[in-house]
Amino acid sequence: MTGHAHHEHHGASLTQEAQTTLEAAGEQWTDMRALIFDVLATFKTPASAYDIAEKVSARREKRIAPNSVYRILDLFVETNLAQRVESANAYVANSHPGCVHDCIFMICDRCGEVTHVDNDRIANGVRDTATANGFTPDRPVIEVHGTCAACD
Repeated sequence: MTGHAHHEHHGASLTQEAQTTLEAAGEQWTDMRALIFDVLATFKTPASAYDIAEKVSARREKRIAPNSVYRILDLFVETNLAQRVESANAYVANSHPGCVHDCIFMICDRCGEVTHVDNDRIANGVRDTATANGFTPDRPVIEVHGTCAACD
């Protein structure tokens, strides 16, 4: 597979990289944004805004509306801190927010696990095809549904 190398972040390193990336984009790393990112990063499968709002509300002991979470998630996607799994209307934390590229998601329809794969050849092929057909691509979405090795 044609891909590229990047450093995968986890835990405190991931949070620090997310903060650095967001601030480099000219945005503030507020307490609420930090909390939503930290909660998002705890999920092992894609999380909806409702899932995140529920966990954030429990941590804060005060209800937060899913609409507020959606706004922050939209900012996270825009600044590459999170990726949206379109077919599930859910989100995953980006483990390498400083690296901007198109992603391919392999989604297990049994357990819900999402594997993120980088393949610049395929992603660029999708962009090139769109351009050749008079379309200006903003963000190609490539999702493959099936069964992961653990569920097979």
